[in-house]
Amino acid sequence: MQRSDKDKPVETSAGGEPQKAYRNLDFLESASARSLRILSEYVEPNARFKHYKIDDTIIFFGSARILPRDEAERRLEEARSKGEDLTVAQRNLEMSRYYEDTRELARRLTEWSKSLADDDRRFVVCSGGGPGIMEAANRGASEARGLNIGLNISLPMEQIDNPYISRELNFEFHYFFMRKFWFAYLAKAVVVMPGGFGTLDEFFELLTLVQTGKIRKQMPVVLFGSKYWSEVVNLEALERYGTINAEDLELFFRTDSVDEAFDFITDQLTSYALDIPGPRL
Repeated sequence: MQRSDKDKPVETSAGGEPQKAYRNLDFLESASARSLRILSEYVEPNARFKHYKIDDTIIFFGSARILPRDEAERRLEEARSKGEDLTVAQRNLEMSRYYEDTRELARRLTEWSKSLADDDRRFVVCSGGGPGIMEAANRGASEARGLNIGLNISLPMEQIDNPYISRELNFEFHYFFMRKFWFAYLAKAVVVMPGGFGTLDEFFELLTLVQTGKIRKQMPVVLFGSKYWSEVVNLEALERYGTINAEDLELFFRTDSVDEAFDFITDQLTSYALDIPGPRL
C-alpha cells in the first residue's frame, strides 16, 4: 500500500533543526499517530472533568432539527404571510413542544442537583453540544445557573456548538466512539427525546450496554414522546418475535410528561445513586 504524504515522518523543523515529537503536527496528524489522537480524547476531557469536579451526568439525546417554540411560531407566521405551504412550518411548531419540554426538564433537574448536599457536582446536564434538543438541554441547565456539558462532534456538515454550554465544559470530538464513551461512562440517567439516526444509535447502544451488563450501574432511561416513538420503532415486535425478552422492555420508562420524567429520574437517582460516588476521574 502506498503511503500518503501525511504518513511520511517529518524529523526536522522547517529550519532543519531536530523537532520534538509532541510539537510535530505533521506526525500528530498522520495515520501513525492515530492512537495518540484517540488517547488525547480520553486524557484531555478526563483532566477537565476532574478539575471541575464533574462526577456524573444526566444525558439528553434528541434531534438537532427541532426548533424553539418562538422560532417555530415566527417561521409559521412568515410562511403564512407569504402564502406558502404551511405543512412544514406547522410540523415544526408541533415538534417544538419537545424543545420546550427538554428545556424545562433540564432546568428542573439542574435545580434539584444544585440542592443536593455534595461537595462535588452531581448529575450535571450533558448533551451532544449542537442545536435543537441538545441546545434546549444546555439552555435549561444554564437558566438554572448550573454548569452543563456539551460533547460536540466534528462533522462534514458543520455542527456548531450551541451558546448555552458552559464554556469550560465545551468539547469537540473527532471520534464518535470516544464521544460515546464519555456519554456512557459518566451518565447516571438518560433522557431520549425524538430524534433521527444519531439519537437511535445512541439510545440502542446504551440499551445494549445495560441489557448485556456492560453497564452495571442502575441507569434510568426515559423515552420521551410516546406517539413519536411508537410510530418510529416497534419495540414490542422485538419481544413478540423473540429477539429480546419481555423484561428488556422495562429497561426504559415511556412518558409524555415533564413531571413524570422528573419524578422518575430523581426517585431513581435518590434510591440508587446518591450514596454512590461518580467515577473517580
